[in-house]
Amino acid sequence: MPLVIRLKAMFVVLLLLFLNSYAQTDVDCLGIDTSGLSKKAFASFEKDLFTHYKFENDSIKTYRTFLAEVASLSIDLKKLPSSSSIALTREFKKAATGKNSLWVKLSDYENQEAVKKSVPSPSGKNQEEIMIFNYRGGLIQCLKNTSESNDFKEIIDTLEGDGNVSTSIIAQRIYYIPDQKFRTPQIKKFIAFDIYYSILMVIEKAF
Repeated sequence: MPLVIRLKAMFVVLLLLFLNSYAQTDVDCLGIDTSGLSKKAFASFEKDLFTHYKFENDSIKTYRTFLAEVASLSIDLKKLPSSSSIALTREFKKAATGKNSLWVKLSDYENQEAVKKSVPSPSGKNQEEIMIFNYRGGLIQCLKNTSESNDFKEIIDTLEGDGNVSTSIIAQRIYYIPDQKFRTPQIKKFIAFDIYYSILMVIEKAF
Protein backbone atom coordinates (compact mmCIF):
# COMPACT_ATOMS: atom_id res chain seq x y z
CA MET A 1 0.00 0.00 0.00
CA PRO A 2 1.44 3.40 -1.00
CA LEU A 3 2.58 5.59 1.87
CA VAL A 4 0.02 8.34 1.13
CA ILE A 5 -2.87 5.86 1.21
CA ARG A 6 -1.59 4.33 4.47
CA LEU A 7 -1.32 7.77 6.05
CA LYS A 8 -4.85 8.62 4.95
CA ALA A 9 -6.13 5.33 6.34
CA MET A 10 -4.37 5.94 9.66
CA PHE A 11 -5.82 9.46 9.80
CA VAL A 12 -9.35 8.15 9.22
CA VAL A 13 -8.94 5.52 11.95
CA LEU A 14 -7.59 8.07 14.45
CA LEU A 15 -10.38 10.49 13.57
CA LEU A 16 -13.02 7.82 14.13
CA LEU A 17 -11.47 6.86 17.46
CA PHE A 18 -11.44 10.50 18.55
CA LEU A 19 -15.04 11.08 17.49
CA ASN A 20 -16.16 7.91 19.24
CA SER A 21 -14.36 8.94 22.43
CA TYR A 22 -15.83 12.44 22.26
CA ALA A 23 -19.32 11.08 21.63
CA GLN A 24 -19.05 8.80 24.66
CA THR A 25 -18.01 11.53 27.05
CA ASP A 26 -20.35 14.19 25.63
CA VAL A 27 -23.60 12.21 25.84
CA ASP A 28 -26.22 14.07 27.88
CA CYS A 29 -27.52 11.26 30.07
CA LEU A 30 -29.68 13.69 32.04
CA GLY A 31 -31.70 14.19 28.86
CA ILE A 32 -33.22 10.74 29.45
CA ASP A 33 -35.37 12.44 32.09
CA THR A 34 -37.75 14.40 29.84
CA SER A 35 -39.28 16.17 32.83
CA GLY A 36 -36.09 18.21 33.29
CA LEU A 37 -36.04 17.34 36.99
CA SER A 38 -32.62 15.64 36.82
CA LYS A 39 -30.96 18.62 35.13
CA LYS A 40 -32.38 21.00 37.74
CA ALA A 41 -31.24 18.66 40.50
CA PHE A 42 -27.68 18.40 39.20
CA ALA A 43 -27.40 22.18 38.88
CA SER A 44 -28.71 22.59 42.43
CA PHE A 45 -26.27 19.97 43.73
CA GLU A 46 -23.25 21.73 42.22
CA LYS A 47 -24.43 25.09 43.50
CA ASP A 48 -24.74 23.62 47.01
CA LEU A 49 -21.24 22.11 46.86
CA PHE A 50 -19.42 25.19 45.57
CA THR A 51 -21.30 27.49 47.94
CA HIS A 52 -20.54 25.30 50.94
CA TYR A 53 -16.88 24.42 50.34
CA LYS A 54 -15.80 27.72 48.76
CA PHE A 55 -12.96 26.33 46.63
CA GLU A 56 -13.97 28.62 43.76
CA ASN A 57 -13.70 26.71 40.45
CA ASP A 58 -11.59 23.82 41.75
CA SER A 59 -14.11 21.07 41.02
CA ILE A 60 -11.83 18.16 41.90
CA LYS A 61 -11.00 19.58 45.33
CA THR A 62 -14.66 20.41 45.93
CA TYR A 63 -15.95 16.98 44.93
CA ARG A 64 -13.20 15.09 46.75
CA THR A 65 -13.76 17.07 49.95
CA PHE A 66 -17.45 16.21 49.78
CA LEU A 67 -16.68 12.52 49.23
CA ALA A 68 -14.12 12.48 52.04
CA GLU A 69 -16.67 13.92 54.47
CA VAL A 70 -19.32 11.40 53.39
CA ALA A 71 -16.84 8.53 53.71
CA SER A 72 -15.76 9.66 57.19
CA LEU A 73 -19.34 10.47 58.28
CA SER A 74 -18.24 14.02 59.13
CA ILE A 75 -20.44 15.87 56.63
CA ASP A 76 -22.57 18.73 58.01
CA LEU A 77 -26.02 17.87 56.68
CA LYS A 78 -27.62 20.82 58.46
CA LYS A 79 -25.68 23.39 56.42
CA LEU A 80 -25.02 21.76 53.06
CA PRO A 81 -28.43 21.24 51.39
CA SER A 82 -30.26 24.25 49.98
CA SER A 83 -34.03 24.61 50.09
CA SER A 84 -33.98 24.05 46.32
CA SER A 85 -32.25 20.66 46.63
CA ILE A 86 -34.62 19.58 49.40
CA ALA A 87 -37.62 20.54 47.27
CA LEU A 88 -36.19 18.61 44.30
CA THR A 89 -35.62 15.58 46.52
CA ARG A 90 -39.31 15.60 47.42
CA GLU A 91 -40.14 15.76 43.71
CA PHE A 92 -37.97 12.67 43.12
CA LYS A 93 -39.98 10.83 45.77
CA LYS A 94 -43.22 11.72 44.02
CA ALA A 95 -41.77 10.64 40.67
CA ALA A 96 -40.65 7.20 41.90
CA THR A 97 -43.33 5.36 39.98
CA GLY A 98 -41.59 3.26 37.31
CA LYS A 99 -38.66 0.97 36.63
CA ASN A 100 -36.58 3.79 35.16
CA SER A 101 -37.11 6.17 38.07
CA LEU A 102 -33.90 7.16 39.86
CA TRP A 103 -35.36 5.83 43.09
CA VAL A 104 -37.97 3.10 43.28
CA LYS A 105 -40.15 1.61 45.96
CA LEU A 106 -38.60 -1.47 47.46
CA SER A 107 -41.79 -3.46 46.92
CA ASP A 108 -41.77 -2.64 43.19
CA TYR A 109 -38.15 -3.54 42.55
CA GLU A 110 -37.18 -6.83 40.94
CA ASN A 111 -34.98 -9.16 42.99
CA GLN A 112 -35.47 -6.94 46.03
CA GLU A 113 -33.24 -8.76 48.47
CA ALA A 114 -30.21 -8.52 46.17
CA VAL A 115 -30.37 -4.77 45.71
CA LYS A 116 -31.80 -3.53 49.01
CA LYS A 117 -30.13 -0.50 50.56
CA SER A 118 -28.99 -0.55 54.16
CA VAL A 119 -31.79 1.57 55.58
CA PRO A 120 -34.05 1.00 58.60
CA SER A 121 -37.28 -0.87 57.90
CA PRO A 122 -40.55 0.92 58.62
CA SER A 123 -42.13 -0.28 61.82
CA GLY A 124 -45.62 1.25 61.65
CA LYS A 125 -48.54 1.08 59.25
CA ASN A 126 -48.27 4.76 58.37
CA GLN A 127 -44.53 4.71 57.78
CA GLU A 128 -43.36 5.76 54.34
CA GLU A 129 -42.27 2.87 52.14
CA ILE A 130 -38.52 2.32 51.77
CA MET A 131 -36.98 3.81 48.63
CA ILE A 132 -33.89 2.30 47.03
CA PHE A 133 -31.60 3.71 44.37
CA ASN A 134 -32.25 2.21 40.96
CA TYR A 135 -28.92 0.99 39.58
CA ARG A 136 -30.71 -0.68 36.68
CA GLY A 137 -32.48 2.48 35.52
CA GLY A 138 -31.81 4.35 32.30
CA LEU A 139 -29.80 7.26 33.72
CA ILE A 140 -27.29 5.18 35.65
CA GLN A 141 -26.90 2.70 32.81
CA CYS A 142 -26.22 5.63 30.46
CA LEU A 143 -23.56 7.01 32.82
CA LYS A 144 -21.90 3.59 33.02
CA ASN A 145 -22.04 2.83 29.32
CA THR A 146 -20.62 6.21 28.25
CA SER A 147 -17.88 6.32 30.88
CA GLU A 148 -14.28 5.46 29.99
CA SER A 149 -13.39 4.63 33.59
CA ASN A 150 -13.15 0.90 34.25
CA ASP A 151 -13.05 1.62 37.99
CA PHE A 152 -16.37 3.43 37.74
CA LYS A 153 -17.94 0.67 35.65
CA GLU A 154 -16.82 -1.93 38.17
CA ILE A 155 -18.46 0.05 40.98
CA ILE A 156 -21.76 0.17 39.08
CA ASP A 157 -21.54 -3.53 38.20
CA THR A 158 -21.09 -4.36 41.87
CA LEU A 159 -24.04 -2.21 42.90
CA GLU A 160 -26.28 -3.71 40.23
CA GLY A 161 -25.75 -7.10 41.82
CA ASP A 162 -25.84 -5.94 45.42
CA GLY A 163 -27.11 -2.50 46.38
CA ASN A 164 -26.65 -3.31 50.05
CA VAL A 165 -23.55 -1.12 50.20
CA SER A 166 -23.32 1.91 52.48
CA THR A 167 -23.10 5.37 50.95
CA SER A 168 -19.84 6.00 52.82
CA ILE A 169 -18.18 2.99 51.16
CA ILE A 170 -19.40 4.08 47.72
CA ALA A 171 -18.01 7.57 48.37
CA GLN A 172 -14.66 6.10 49.39
CA ARG A 173 -14.38 4.03 46.22
CA ILE A 174 -15.29 6.95 43.97
CA TYR A 175 -12.80 9.17 45.82
CA TYR A 176 -9.84 7.07 44.61
CA ILE A 177 -10.68 7.19 40.91
CA PRO A 178 -7.75 9.01 39.17
CA ASP A 179 -8.21 12.70 38.37
CA GLN A 180 -8.41 12.28 34.60
CA LYS A 181 -11.47 10.04 34.90
CA PHE A 182 -12.79 11.61 38.08
CA ARG A 183 -13.42 14.98 36.42
CA THR A 184 -15.79 13.53 33.78
CA PRO A 185 -19.52 14.38 33.77
CA GLN A 186 -20.50 10.73 34.24
CA ILE A 187 -18.80 10.44 37.61
CA LYS A 188 -19.90 13.88 38.79
CA LYS A 189 -23.52 13.07 37.98
CA PHE A 190 -23.27 9.72 39.72
CA ILE A 191 -21.97 11.49 42.83
CA ALA A 192 -24.85 13.95 42.63
CA PHE A 193 -27.60 11.36 42.48
CA ASP A 194 -26.35 8.18 44.11
CA ILE A 195 -24.57 9.94 46.97
CA TYR A 196 -25.95 13.45 47.53
CA TYR A 197 -29.60 12.95 46.68
CA SER A 198 -29.67 9.45 48.17
CA ILE A 199 -28.66 11.07 51.47
CA LEU A 200 -31.30 13.78 51.05
CA MET A 201 -33.97 11.15 50.36
CA VAL A 202 -33.40 9.93 53.92
CA ILE A 203 -33.08 13.26 55.72
CA GLU A 204 -35.45 15.58 53.81
CA LYS A 205 -38.17 15.27 56.46
CA ALA A 206 -35.88 17.02 58.93
CA PHE A 207 -36.12 20.22 56.89
